[in-house]
Amino acid sequence: MRETCLRMVYEIAKTDERVFFIGSDLGVGTLDQFKAEMPDRFFMEGIMEATIIGMAAGLAMEGKIVYVNTIATFITRRCFEQIVLDLCLHNVNVRLIGNGGGMVYAPLGPTHEAIEDIAIMRAIPNMTVTAPADADEMRRLMPLTVNHNGPIYIRLGKGYDPIVTTNDIPFEIGKVIPMRDGGDALIITTGISLKIALEAAEKLSQQELYVAVLHVPTIKPLDCDAILHYASMVPIVVTIEEHSVIGGLGSAIAELIAEANFNPAKRFKRIGIPDEFPDGYGSQAGLLDHYHINASELVSTVNRLAKAYE
Repeated sequence: MRETCLRMVYEIAKTDERVFFIGSDLGVGTLDQFKAEMPDRFFMEGIMEATIIGMAAGLAMEGKIVYVNTIATFITRRCFEQIVLDLCLHNVNVRLIGNGGGMVYAPLGPTHEAIEDIAIMRAIPNMTVTAPADADEMRRLMPLTVNHNGPIYIRLGKGYDPIVTTNDIPFEIGKVIPMRDGGDALIITTGISLKIALEAAEKLSQQELYVAVLHVPTIKPLDCDAILHYASMVPIVVTIEEHSVIGGLGSAIAELIAEANFNPAKRFKRIGIPDEFPDGYGSQAGLLDHYHINASELVSTVNRLAKAYE
């Protein structure tokens, strides 16, 4: 996913002279072609995230479209004030590409695990927040970021994530994508958790529970009307994400459903990272299982809510 995203920045820059790239302490060789062919629009800075946000804002105020890339925790936690005041307050066209959303950097521990990045970005006015599920969806997203008005946060997965999306429905920033029909429950997900949702829906169908799956690649702005439409057709709604249960997709959906005042009320559950710093080291997959962000937990949750509904 990351390779696809950065390659798309390079391809876009070749045809649009407004496009600039700024990296912060990235690996040797990152976008070498961009650097060689368009050196006046390529900047690789050191560990100075707050400064590069200011640089990006200045360029954007001069009509440039700036893509900034570094580790997700650094781009969200370290330079929060600069993002608020330099980017969002002025609503400038800067695209923040966050490497390793969720627990991708599990070997490095909680300092590098972006478990609250969606919550941080979702709280800022004018910020658009996206989390593609795979490289193919990233390929569909990136051309749309060029002329989008205002700042965007693009959450990247680990890379080489399984391809689970299709091009059957045109990708639009701010729109949900229905992935599977079903009348017994609705699973709402974002990012790489889409694969988990689809696996769980297939297992539930074997138990004669038919579950719809709704993919939300844009967490902000949220496609409220569409989400409420799909939620209105089922008694059960479950969200799953590789993010804290506080402030992420699950919180956004909970707020939406609570204010919709469904009668009868929906049976609802969020699956995500609990309100704690992940204290284990190892692999992303290992930590996902540790926090029960997997198909088995999703199947059990839907079953439990279905039995309570009977």
